[in-house]
Amino acid sequence: MTNSIGVYPGTFDPFTYGHADITKRALDVVDNLIIGVAEHSGKSTLFSLQERLDMVKEEIDKINIPMGKNLQVKTIDNLLIDFANQVGAKIIFRGLRAISDFELEFKLCIMNRRLDKEIETIFLMAGEKYQFISSNFVKEIAALNGDISTFVSPEVTEKLIKKFKGEKKCP
Repeated sequence: MTNSIGVYPGTFDPFTYGHADITKRALDVVDNLIIGVAEHSGKSTLFSLQERLDMVKEEIDKINIPMGKNLQVKTIDNLLIDFANQVGAKIIFRGLRAISDFELEFKLCIMNRRLDKEIETIFLMAGEKYQFISSNFVKEIAALNGDISTFVSPEVTEKLIKKFKGEKKCP
């Protein structure tokens, strides 16, 4: 593909090593990848939109971007299909960990396809060592003072510790 544009949407609350893995692999498929941080996802988030944007930007700065590739971070504050059209993307990347992810992702894919037949969804299976990582699990472990160092970067670990400092409950 020449000068192809893809979108990798999510809440990224927080950005995990699994998200980084999908980002790197999506860059193997497209020339330009836009990580879309969802403002309104239907989920309650631990981190504010600005905190999540900053976190994703910090984390992607660590990714070795191949020559000729471009990686950006933007906010999604509308329908994903509308966002994809605004940025000229023809591909939406979604990460899958297990069969349970597939059912919801399949429904979202079909709905997006009905809204715009020109935009394809590509599912990328999480790498073997990232299969079980979920942002929700990471937040729960962090809230209970567990070791999250194999799931997120030291910088994200620090942000989670600060969020939960003094709290004893799960997110």
